[in-house]
Amino acid sequence: MTDQMHDKDRDQRHNERMARKKEVVDAAIAEAAEERGVFLVNTGNGKGKSSAGFGLVARAIGHGMKVGVVQFIKGRSDTGEEAFYRRQPEVAWHVMGEGFTWETQDRARDVATAEAAWEQARALLGDPAIGLVVLDELNIALKYKYLDAERVTADILARPRHQHVVVTGRAAPQVLMDAADTVTEMSLVKHAFKAGLKAMPGMEF
Repeated sequence: MTDQMHDKDRDQRHNERMARKKEVVDAAIAEAAEERGVFLVNTGNGKGKSSAGFGLVARAIGHGMKVGVVQFIKGRSDTGEEAFYRRQPEVAWHVMGEGFTWETQDRARDVATAEAAWEQARALLGDPAIGLVVLDELNIALKYKYLDAERVTADILARPRHQHVVVTGRAAPQVLMDAADTVTEMSLVKHAFKAGLKAMPGMEF
């Protein structure tokens, strides 16, 4: 078989595979007819859970939606995403944390801080004008039982029908993942910090 004949045969097989795949994809799209808000959970030990959530903020703004963000654990207010999104009139950004748990070392204070953050989150979840709510590092607050996972899940499910919600953080509780429409677990393969690289602006914050 000449190279030209081989290429033609390969191209033919490729076209046939893509045609079959298109039929399957088109059928799946046709079946997905329901329109409502989507509940996403980004969890796992890999980097990018919050970054993925904040990427959806940009997407929502592009579609003319209003967005609410509540940060449960992170206490710093010099992150690039906050600096950018606070300039967007469509975004209400709330830094409610006081730092990571190993920094605060005060459980009672962490619980009180998480409760205050959840009250702010509930206000956003109850507002039909908000199209997307990002609850950053909420999973950490649930992991340490600063908040009750059953109550949090019930409040999220009681939101306006059209509203989207993204929850981020490691160790998402099972009750939250069971209730979510989409769960992404980000795995860690390699991280610069392990090689001694310090957190850099524009990449880590």
